Amino acid sequence: MPSTHKKVIVRKFDRDSINGFVAPRFIVDGKLELLNPAGKLVSIDLDTIKGVYFVREFSESEDLSRKTFASRPRAEGLWLRLHFKDNDVLEGTMPNDLTQISPDGFLVAPPDTRSNTQRVFVPRTALSSLDVLAVIGGPAARRRKPPERRVDSRQVPMFSE
Repeated sequence: MPSTHKKVIVRKFDRDSINGFVAPRFIVDGKLELLNPAGKLVSIDLDTIKGVYFVREFSESEDLSRKTFASRPRAEGLWLRLHFKDNDVLEGTMPNDLTQISPDGFLVAPPDTRSNTQRVFVPRTALSSLDVLAVIGGPAARRRKPPERRVDSRQVPMFSE
């Protein structure tokens, strides 16, 4: 299996889950293309999917232990709160980059980065609302004090003060 195929667990609204592998372009014509462990290509409508969990290892109970941040996240980007149609709530971060946003959904990093789940793809059709809680910038985003201007004493003033 090439390294470009990532392990995923697809959670559906009917509480069913499917393990498999996805390619980098896993959304084709409004459907998720998944290669199941038996090697069969499966297409799933995005309307039935609650989330696609990119995992390190397949496990029987792949629920997120934490769905919200205990405090402000440290990672740069947008801090989001996702409200699902089934009244579930998930917080996460995503890059503050318009080129990273897909018309089909959002790829977010969950609050607990040390858990089995590394990223979650959430289809737009699974959400009832999305809130941007904060824009978190890096060290370069902090405002710096402008350098002091030195005025040469030989300079003739152009305007009277």
